[in-house]
Amino acid sequence: MARRPLPRILSNGGAQLARSRELARTAADSATDVLHPLITITRGLRRLASAGRRRWADTPRDKRGALLFLVASVVLVVALAPYGPLLAVITLMAAAAWQGRDRAPSAPRGPDASQAQRLKSLHEALVPYFSAAEDPEPLYAHGGDWAKTFPEYEFDGTGRIAHLVIRYPAYFTDAEPESRARIEHLLSAKSGRGREYHFEWDEEGNQLTVRVLPPLPTDIAAQPFVTAPGETVLGFTDPTGVQRTLPLTHGAHGEERRDVPPVVWRTGIRSTEPHLLAVGQPGSGTSTLLRSIALQALHHGDVVIVDGGGTGEYACLTGRDGVLAVECGLTGSLAILEWAAQETERRLIAANRAHQAGDPPPEDTRRPLWLLLDRPSAFTHLAAADDRKDPQSLLQVPLRHGRPANVTVVVADQLDSLESLGEPVRQHTRARVVLGPATAEQLAAVLGRPPHTTPVDHVPPGRGYARLGMGPVHRLQVPATPDPYDDATSDAHRQAVLDLLPPRTTPADEEPGGLYTGRVAPDAVNLEKAAREEVPAGAVATGAEATAEQPTSGAVAETTAPEETVPEKAVRKETVPAEAAGTEAAVAESSS
Repeated sequence: MARRPLPRILSNGGAQLARSRELARTAADSATDVLHPLITITRGLRRLASAGRRRWADTPRDKRGALLFLVASVVLVVALAPYGPLLAVITLMAAAAWQGRDRAPSAPRGPDASQAQRLKSLHEALVPYFSAAEDPEPLYAHGGDWAKTFPEYEFDGTGRIAHLVIRYPAYFTDAEPESRARIEHLLSAKSGRGREYHFEWDEEGNQLTVRVLPPLPTDIAAQPFVTAPGETVLGFTDPTGVQRTLPLTHGAHGEERRDVPPVVWRTGIRSTEPHLLAVGQPGSGTSTLLRSIALQALHHGDVVIVDGGGTGEYACLTGRDGVLAVECGLTGSLAILEWAAQETERRLIAANRAHQAGDPPPEDTRRPLWLLLDRPSAFTHLAAADDRKDPQSLLQVPLRHGRPANVTVVVADQLDSLESLGEPVRQHTRARVVLGPATAEQLAAVLGRPPHTTPVDHVPPGRGYARLGMGPVHRLQVPATPDPYDDATSDAHRQAVLDLLPPRTTPADEEPGGLYTGRVAPDAVNLEKAAREEVPAGAVATGAEATAEQPTSGAVAETTAPEETVPEKAVRKETVPAEAAGTEAAVAESSS
């Protein structure tokens, strides 16, 4: 079906409204400048009339007659005098102009005493970094003039620095990251902690511009985003970071609308960053990011979710249309990831045969397949203790060959488990996201370079930084996509997520002619049962015979019937030739 073009109000309506507001504001300023004398005189006449009314009201009744006689005499004298009316009008206009002048106190030129003291202290703190003993005329010296080093400055309502331009000597090593980091740390400490500062270094002009960044919006909930296929919105950033905006609704009830700059991640065959790695502290919002990505991916592809934490935060996606599996056990995760590796190889072979024959790729190879893994490092120690394969080792094929096969891998884990991630994950995930509080060293280790802003200690959930490939580092705020089954979720956010969920698919046992043969049923084998007793390959491979009683583990409970497993849904969508032998070998290896 051909895609209908977007309405113009959705594509460029915000830009047109902004230009219209700017034109109206410019016209109003011009009219105010032209009509300023008339406005001043009118204001003065109004003030003179008010003063006359007050004088008349304050005059006692027995003296109002004498006052009227005096006013009438003055008017008569002015009318009979030569050029009297003209002089009276000129005098009245002058008095009105004087009374109508702007009486607001003029802003003081330069900083006040407290602001000057703050700038002087900052100048003294920069002397050890921007001075040298060999400099005959140092720009920075103890007791020197701070006005030469700070040509521009602004303060906010609390008296702290909001904008500052700093001149520094040419011999300062501004090309070294360590030297820059020392200056940025000093400025953020002296200008006021708890705020994010953006540092813009001008190496050619030997100037450093420091400005305070406003907080990113946190009231944007999950909603349909106006994006093309292959585009995923990771979150939202500053207007100066990107050249694109999205029309969004925000607020407590979604009653407000505005354009917000997004951080868009492009996947697919032509993507240079086909896979994503997101790390953060516990409670920083990595699971929220995975839920947001899953809801967007379900519009155009299929999703496989592996929950290593076993907290059940993805239960709302179980059985949904397009969700092939939601696994939270080691056995099911191994089986589904092994199937994903085989599916990647099958897609590559089918696409290669089509290219050699001069035909377009098959339809089943062009539908995106998303592998979302939350805390896969939790399975590493469990697999080693059980003498089984690490699930991360099965990601090598999807990570290395997933881009031409339309297979995208998204891995989310904690910062303290970063060393537990496999080498293929760290090597092939070129899109990076760091959420929650983190030091500059941690940000540089994950993103490849430090951000141009200072990280703060206390941030809201879903707040962090993102870098796509070799691009710049953007501030990021993930849209609120909480677990709708969580009691702590607000009603507005819960309903927003439920509205985006696709409908549930029909259970496999109610569909005629099921094609489930020769596949590994990930949910048929429980973690404790697989660890204590050896399961025959035939009992695992056939869906009819794998209906044995499944004991529930203390941390992980898998209750999905074998007929409703992911490989069965995948078989219904795509016919996979010659895989029974590989599946039996995989089952024998996983059960041994």
